[in-house]
This record gives sequence, structure tokens and C-alpha cells, in this order.
Amino acid sequence: MKNTPFKIFILDDDVWYSELLEYHLSLNPDYELKKFHSAKECLASLYERPNVITLDYSLPDKNGDEVLKSIKEQNPDTQVVIISGQEDVATAVDLLKKGAYDYLVKDEETPERLWNTINKIRENVSLREEISQLREEIGQKYDFSKVIIGNSEPIKRVFAMMDKATKTNITVSINGETGTGKELVAKAIHYNSTRKKAPYVAVNVAAIPKELIESELFGHEKGAFTGAVSRRLGRFEEANKGTIFLDEIGELDVSLQAKLLRVLQEKEITRVGGNSVVPVDVRIIVATHKNLAEEVKKGTFREDLYYRLLGLPLLLPPLRERGSDILVLAKYFIDAFAKENNLLRKSLSEKAQKKLVSYSFPGNVRELKAVVELAVVLSDEEQIQEHDINLTASNTQKDFLSTERTLKEYTTEIIQRFLEKYDYNVLYVADKLDIGKSTIYRMIKNNELILR
Repeated sequence: MKNTPFKIFILDDDVWYSELLEYHLSLNPDYELKKFHSAKECLASLYERPNVITLDYSLPDKNGDEVLKSIKEQNPDTQVVIISGQEDVATAVDLLKKGAYDYLVKDEETPERLWNTINKIRENVSLREEISQLREEIGQKYDFSKVIIGNSEPIKRVFAMMDKATKTNITVSINGETGTGKELVAKAIHYNSTRKKAPYVAVNVAAIPKELIESELFGHEKGAFTGAVSRRLGRFEEANKGTIFLDEIGELDVSLQAKLLRVLQEKEITRVGGNSVVPVDVRIIVATHKNLAEEVKKGTFREDLYYRLLGLPLLLPPLRERGSDILVLAKYFIDAFAKENNLLRKSLSEKAQKKLVSYSFPGNVRELKAVVELAVVLSDEEQIQEHDINLTASNTQKDFLSTERTLKEYTTEIIQRFLEKYDYNVLYVADKLDIGKSTIYRMIKNNELILR
């Protein structure tokens, strides 16, 4: 809770009674109290933004209805506690409907009841401030530049598209290889959009059994199937007014694709085993590592749903296409891991950097993070050396032809891998590849190859 005074206005034309309330509430030193004996005086001071106003219902210059309305119009967050000399249930109910927090009847117990009511209001204010602060922190956490680290041109294009996505409620379809950070991007879009104060709900479609996915998404009624002992709200209802992120949407069974399409078109769902429709207002973000256009051609994904989900397409580049971002990310992960584990920060040696940059990273950012964190653990020096970078043989061979390179680049990589495999025995590698040893030595001298 913020260290600011909790402001309370006491509005009562009875001077003695207002002083009684003031004395009782002043026992809490955190309260900043002000007394007013007319509605005009109190309303003129609303710019001070009190947290609570105790309002005598019977005032000489205005009735309680009018004062309550004026307070709520000017300061909607100010809570109003009505204090009346008459126990009129109909009046109390009407005032509560119009925005009063509570209705107290004047008697000897009123000061104590008012004390308890204001304590509850204060707890609620504290909770709202905490939630607001957490939402602000979440927004900062998912600032684009903190979600995706890098300065490469492909990443700058991603930032530009993410920025466009936050300005409207258009459906966003994120495509990218495993490990490129699709869910982080989805969260960043949500927490930087106008829906950031509403729920963000993530569903991994591929992780839910086929027979449960409909209930998971749309909910079910009691008795809808064996084990449905009570009504359950689906993820779409949970995400109402907010964002639902459907990860690996390409894995959704064809039988459910038609139902999802109807939800997107009609903006309503029907729970499993139910008949009534439930309106939902949800922003959709989907992600997949598959090429959905190809899936449409294969007949495994509905064409109408594909076009409905396409919206704003956002392609996350694989790490191998992000150039120097590899080293920027590596430094970020090394520093973060060292801080988290109370270790001294370490840097990458030149050879270690070259080893990272020359690798294709089929597991993308997720794999890089694992590799450099292990390197920090294995390293016994202030600098991480080449031999601390643990790239397994299966990983180094994977995706060898995944990017277009020149023949010289492929040749260099082949020689480098043979050197690593045969303990940097130049003569043996030259014989094995049927090339001159002088060629290898020249490439080493020109820093095209790395010797441990």
C-alpha cells in the first residue's frame, strides 16, 4: 500500500455528531479527516480526491440523492457511506443501487460500525492499488524490447508488427519454429493492448487430449458426461473481455474446427451438454509452427477457419537468421543466470563467440539459453571458452542444410566439424577429406577455422 494519507470527509450539519465521528476515526493516525456542514462546501473540495465521504442523508442545502450523484460524477472512486437518522429500507436499497458503499442508521453503535466499514473500504483500496501496480509491472515486463532481445532487422520488423497488433483487436496469427518465443510475443501484445486489465488465458491445444479439448475451450454443464459432477466454465468464458492465446492451433482436430469457427463468427459459445448460448468478447491470438496454408491443401485444416484466423500474420524469424542477435542474447542469458545464482558475470571468448555464431540452433532461443547456462556452469575461468560450449553431435548435424550458404561456407563448416570430431588433427582431417593440409592451415591463419 502506498504511504499516502487515507482521506475521509465527514459531511454532517450536526456539529456535535460530526465531531463525535471525527474523534472516533482520529484514533487511527493514518486517517486524514475533514469536516463539512454543508453539501456546497464538501462538493467544492472534491478536487482533493477523498477516499471516503460519510454523508448525512438529511442536509439543509441538498438531499442525499443529489449529493451522492454529484460525488459519483466527479469522483467515481470515492466511496460514500450514507448516515441517516431514519431506518428506511427502501431508501437504503435505492441509494446502494445508485453507488453508495453502505447505509448506516444513526445510533450509539454507528461510530463502531463506521470504523469497520471504513476498514473494509481501505482494504479494498489497498487491493486495487496492488492490482494496478502489478498490472503496471506486468506491462513493463512484457515491454517489446524486454520480451525479445535483439537489434537485427528481422526482429525490428517483428517489433513493428507487434506495435500494430496492440492498436486494434484484430486476430493475430504467430508463426515460427519451436523455441522462437511465440507465447512471449502473445503476452506482450495483450499486456500492451487496451485489454491489458482483463484476463490473458493461454491454451496449448496440442497438450490436451482430443476427447477433452471441447470441454476445455467451451466448458460443460453438470452431467454432460461421466465425471462432470458440476458446471465448469471453459477457457473462452475465463478470457471474456480479455485475450485467449491458442498455441499450436494447427493440432486442433477437424471435428472441432467448425465449432471454433462458429465461436469466432457469432461471438458466443455453448457449453458441452448445454442448450443456452453464452456471449463472449475475446481477442484471439493463435500460434503454430506449421504452415497452415499447406495444411489447408492437405485437407487437415479448414480453409474458412484459416482465413478467419489469419488476421495480422506475424512471423518470428529463427535464431540462425538473426545474425549478431545470437551474441546479444547469449550475453543476456549469461548475465541473468549469473545474477540468479549469485555467480560472477562471465564473458565469451572470441573462439566461443565464433562457435555460437557458426551453429544453426535448430532449437532456437530456447536452445541457446540452455547451451550458455550450461557453459556458465562448466566454465572455470572468467571467460567462457570454446570447449565450454556444449553442442552435441546430433545437434550440430541437425538442420545443416536449413539455410542457403555459399559453397565456401559449407566447405568451411564441414572442415570445422571434422576438426572438432578428430581432436583437431589437421593431417588426419586433410587425409579424411582428401584436401591439402596447407589449405586447412591457410584457413586457420585467416581465422576461417578455429583451433581449440
